Amino acid sequence: MIGELIPYIAPTAVLLLILASAIKILPEYERGVVFFLGRFQGVKGPGLVIVIPGIQQMVRVDLRVIVLDVPSQDVISRDNVTVRVNAVLYFRVVDPERAIIRVEDYHSATSQLAQTTLRSVLGKHDLDEMLSERDKLNSDIQDIIDAQTEEWGIKVANVEIKHVDLNESMIRAIARQAEAERERRAKVIHAEGELQASKKLVEAAQVMSANHGAMQLRYLQTLADMSNTNASTIVFPLPLELVKGFIESTTNRGKDTHGSEPDAQA
Repeated sequence: MIGELIPYIAPTAVLLLILASAIKILPEYERGVVFFLGRFQGVKGPGLVIVIPGIQQMVRVDLRVIVLDVPSQDVISRDNVTVRVNAVLYFRVVDPERAIIRVEDYHSATSQLAQTTLRSVLGKHDLDEMLSERDKLNSDIQDIIDAQTEEWGIKVANVEIKHVDLNESMIRAIARQAEAERERRAKVIHAEGELQASKKLVEAAQVMSANHGAMQLRYLQTLADMSNTNASTIVFPLPLELVKGFIESTTNRGKDTHGSEPDAQA
């Protein structure tokens, strides 16, 4: 009985191997680009996919977001400052057919395009713009890369500049510039404060000059503040009206005295 089955064992084993190699299981995040005798047949998956060995070929494509680290690039800014800049790129495949047929290696092609675009875009801006306007630069780089990779079935989700490295001399120059800017702002703020204080003092003087009672209250408050101190000498300020009246009275008495002396002699 066993001898009769021996001739069927080899064909059965070969058939099982063919079936095993023909069955492919693709997860939810993968698609299979299938070629029939070298000609594109279709995109299959996810789930169970049957591929006939020797006749059909299948290339797996991952549809998840790919994080691409763009290597550091030497960039000369518009104001002739050399910096080293690196970035990170997030992209994903939206059309598996074009990603496999239109470009040989979409991962490498996207990386090279990101490097050249990074140098080209940053070279059009000054150093200050690189440091302060990263969001705008990220958006510009993303738009350029996304427009060029659309033909490959690639969608660029985001681009972020990670580091802008400067040499030591530029770091010291920027530090001196920042310190000078802080000093300028401090002087401006101090001048503005002095201007506002002088305006308030003028307004207060006008109010107090229009109301003699307010001047007297201010005088009494000054005396109270001076009495609270531990100074051994206390100066009592006299109102200007009192001093003025005293001076006028003294002057008038002097005039009367000088005017009456000639009469006495006569």
